[in-house]
Amino acid sequence: MNETTLIALAIVGLAALIHASFQLGVSVLTLLSGHSLSVKRSQFRIFRLTTSFVFGAATMTILLLSSYILFLSYLTTYENHLLIWSIISGLLVGVGIAVLFTYYRRERGTSLWIPRGLARFLTDRTTATKRSAEAFSLGIASVIGEILFLTAPLAAGAYALIHLPSYWQVVGIFYYVVVSLSSLIVVWILVGYGQKLSRIQKWREKNKWFLQYCAAAGLIVLGAFTFVNEALGGLM
Repeated sequence: MNETTLIALAIVGLAALIHASFQLGVSVLTLLSGHSLSVKRSQFRIFRLTTSFVFGAATMTILLLSSYILFLSYLTTYENHLLIWSIISGLLVGVGIAVLFTYYRRERGTSLWIPRGLARFLTDRTTATKRSAEAFSLGIASVIGEILFLTAPLAAGAYALIHLPSYWQVVGIFYYVVVSLSSLIVVWILVGYGQKLSRIQKWREKNKWFLQYCAAAGLIVLGAFTFVNEALGGLM
């Protein structure tokens, strides 16, 4: 593995960690689990629903990342390569500043930035979910619901991958998806083992500002790194 591959995978890894710090998917998963418990569904049925939800989120993440790779591979040329890195770097910093000030609402609990209409839709769909296919589609919707913030890390990860050989691209996609779903997978495992949702939610409320600042800092740091190392570094 050469230095170029290591740097590209480092960019992909940090972008995926930033993706994992966003909390809409975790919020919907805990809501789905809580509603299932409230209507006294069996532990096996809850596990089946939450598993389908995680697979839905994973599928949408793969599709989005692959689409970004395809789009950017058509868009990039030798002449505009550094310009595209500059645009992606600016997007990362801009989204990082937006996350710093807007991600969580200034109220108790873990209410997110999303429009109330979308929040009501996700809540209604969650309470109406009874089948695995519905939970799968809910996982897809949870990823789409944060696309405004996810665009930046997805673009950075995708653009880092398109400059690697095809087999490393496949590894990189798998790597991004696993890391980006790490927070969701942790909650899924905790729910599967019967961990109390109240403890999970209490931890999320206690650490929500930490998660927000980590996501914002990660975006800004990644933007600065890609600008200095990829955009400016390519000029030297």
